Formats: sequence, structure tokens, C-alpha cells
Amino acid sequence: MSATADDAADRGLVGRLGLQRGQVVQELGWHEEVDDEIRVAIEDAVDSDLLDEEADEVADVVLLWWADDEGDLVDALVDALTNLGERGSVVLLTPKAGREGHVPPSEVVEAALAAGLHGTSTFSAGQDWSATQLVAPRSGRK
Repeated sequence: MSATADDAADRGLVGRLGLQRGQVVQELGWHEEVDDEIRVAIEDAVDSDLLDEEADEVADVVLLWWADDEGDLVDALVDALTNLGERGSVVLLTPKAGREGHVPPSEVVEAALAAGLHGTSTFSAGQDWSATQLVAPRSGRK
């Protein structure tokens, strides 16, 4: 993909997620196979570095990288809610179909529901990753 196409894809991702300057984004599940272009596009959109797993600030968005062989997705989604603000969302990034570690959509839906979340949209997030935006019912979360 050309740099121009990559830029357009990044703007599309940022637009689909509704990211804005000043938002706080926490990243969970980082590993060497994640897409750094996605990470940079998000950092550029919010004009800040991503918070790591050790952060305890309230996040507007939690970015969760996940592949099929990484354990229990329900537990990971519940953990993602720890610092999520009341109107925040979890963005679950999983390898696309045909890629190593692909998580079938039915498993994403089942895990999200078990964690008390529901999906608002699923879309392409770069060449190798799909993004599913998940939200929790409005509750007493901070």
C-alpha cells in the first residue's frame, strides 16, 4: 500500500473511532506484531502518547490488541474496563480473517456480551487488523 493509501486508511480509522485531540487512550496487549501505523495515527489524532498497561488515569478509549491464542478474551475485556471512563469505548483490534491469530466474530460478540459490552461497529484497521468498537451500558463507572 502506498503512503497516500496508508494515510487515507489512518484517517478513516481515526474518523470511525471519533478520536479527538485531548482524549486519553490506554493501550493494552501491545506486542511486536501490532501495527505501529495504527498506533501513530491514534497518537497523532489525540495529540498524546498512548498510556500503557500500568497507567491508572481515566481513559476515553482503551485500545486492546488481541489474537486467538492469547488467553481468555472475556477476562481481557473486563480488565479493559478498569480505567475506562463512563462514556468511553474499548477498541478491540484482532487479526483479519486468514491471518494468524484471527478471532472469529462470533467469539468477539460472545466475549463482549459476557464482559457487559456490546459492539457498535467492526471495520478494517489497516492491512492486517480489524477493529471492533465496544461500549458498556451507561453505569456508575467513572
